[in-house]
Amino acid sequence: MSSPFVHQNGEVRLVIQIPCFNEAETLPTTLGDLPRTVSGFDEVLWLVVDDGSSDETAAVAQAHGVDALVKLSNNKGLAVAFQAGLDASLQLGADVIVNTDADNQYSAADIPRLVEPICNGHADLVVGTRDIANHQEFSPLKKCLQRVGSWVVRQASATHVSDVTSGFRAYSKDAALQVNVVSQFTYTLETLIQAGRSDLTVADVPIGVNPTTRPSRLFRSKRQYVRRSAGTISRVYAMHKPLRFFNIPAAIFAAAGLILFGRFAWYYLSAGGEGHIQSLIVGAVCLLVAVQMLMLGLLADLLRSNRVITERVLRRVRNIELTIGNYSNTDEESAPEV
Repeated sequence: MSSPFVHQNGEVRLVIQIPCFNEAETLPTTLGDLPRTVSGFDEVLWLVVDDGSSDETAAVAQAHGVDALVKLSNNKGLAVAFQAGLDASLQLGADVIVNTDADNQYSAADIPRLVEPICNGHADLVVGTRDIANHQEFSPLKKCLQRVGSWVVRQASATHVSDVTSGFRAYSKDAALQVNVVSQFTYTLETLIQAGRSDLTVADVPIGVNPTTRPSRLFRSKRQYVRRSAGTISRVYAMHKPLRFFNIPAAIFAAAGLILFGRFAWYYLSAGGEGHIQSLIVGAVCLLVAVQMLMLGLLADLLRSNRVITERVLRRVRNIELTIGNYSNTDEESAPEV
């Protein structure tokens, strides 16, 4: 498998990052399965992001030979840890970044399959998709929620990824430079919608999973997960498609207002102008709300334009910082603390 990436020093580098929070027990197994060589890469580095763990996660990571360790001062959440890992991976000179979970949920043997579309120049972001329908550890309700949630995110992101909540992902350097995670809950939905609504190419590949080692710590109940995921999807979609997000409810309120106005006019003319004034009042309120929603959409669209410009500037600034850092460290690599 040939790679289109040309690193400054002639090497092509893969960084495997693992966000962790109190994973001292599961981390040894996860690290034990990670590869040290992957076809198409001259070097494979391991990066652990310790999200304010209160156990010996950092010490375990060091004892098992990680190449770099990022320690956050306190538990900031999975999304923040993920973003910190991307930034550190870029500082390490990554051409491709693989993100996996510390609980060894995903099969590390599928990493070569995960990075192949990027190395072949066919994708910028690759999601490892689980076989949800035949996942024995998922209840029928969870499978149903996964299918419905994935369908919603596919519509919001304009992608064809079948398992949108999978955290087993590969990012090209260019994709990593463009990622800006705002949520503190999870990065999976937000980054996928961002990528799908930008100029990045998104692909997915089937991957295997390992037996569950512990319950998920991301949410306390399915209800909480659905509520927080719905909020994340709505917010991110509104950021990228504000006119459509606000115009749909505006059209609904406008239609309701016009129907109520028509009802008032019908009874006014047929009954000689008597009664049904409530239809006129409620219809006016609906039309007023429709106009306000339309104005919010226009304002949000203007803000979206500014956000796009800001993201492009931020991407260039990150690239310049990395370039300057690489030139100033020609003979030795600068890396996060280990």
